Amino acid sequence: MTNVLLVGETWVSNSTHFKGFDSFQSTSFHNGATDFLNCFKGSKFTITQLENNRAPEEFPTNIKELKKYDIIILSDIGANSLLLHPEVWFNGGTIPNRLKLIEEFVLDGGGLLMVGGYLTFQGINGSGFWSGTPVERVLPVTISKTDDRLEMPDGTVPLLIKDKTHDLINNLSPDFKPILGANKVMIKDGVSPGTLMVFNYDDQEYPLLAASSFGKGKSAVWTSDMGPHWLSSDFMKSSQFKLLWENVLTWLAS
Repeated sequence: MTNVLLVGETWVSNSTHFKGFDSFQSTSFHNGATDFLNCFKGSKFTITQLENNRAPEEFPTNIKELKKYDIIILSDIGANSLLLHPEVWFNGGTIPNRLKLIEEFVLDGGGLLMVGGYLTFQGINGSGFWSGTPVERVLPVTISKTDDRLEMPDGTVPLLIKDKTHDLINNLSPDFKPILGANKVMIKDGVSPGTLMVFNYDDQEYPLLAASSFGKGKSAVWTSDMGPHWLSSDFMKSSQFKLLWENVLTWLAS
């Protein structure tokens, strides 16, 4: 079995309802990874999800614990959630820098996947905060230092790089359904296999799926989301959705 740690992809919403003179509040919990997780039920991948609210305290603080997993996925979670452990935030104590642990994990043979969202890469208002971090050093792309979201409500269809073959895009058809947004990144020089899928925004191409080896390990990025809203409902209903994720995790674990 391949052990995968999915970090992020959850959020809590608080709403205030006004009804004439009266008002009340309601709170709801959401998990954007449900369809992704369903792809791997009964498969060779055992996926443990560490939700955003648990990650600051429970993400491993030593490399031994991190190496219980073969692959780490960071999806829609800001760097602050791993930098600011409660011991640091509340008590002024010190802990190991967990972004450096992720870098060490990759260089020593682990697999890393960063999936796009409002709090990965640089994210909304730049608050993803991943630019310039040790994690960026083991990604195949350079992250913007400002808000890097590209919103495409009219949709854009992903494109495979012409004449490029690789296990990551094995059996994927060029007939994709649209995505509705992504994070804007730039591919690093000299990485291999580099960019495998792109999308067009305002007549310019940007990386959608890219990958590379670092040290003994591997990393990949998918710069759109793993669920709504950036993945259209049509994309998620297509056979490409499951096949894409199976390809990515299989390559990272190989």
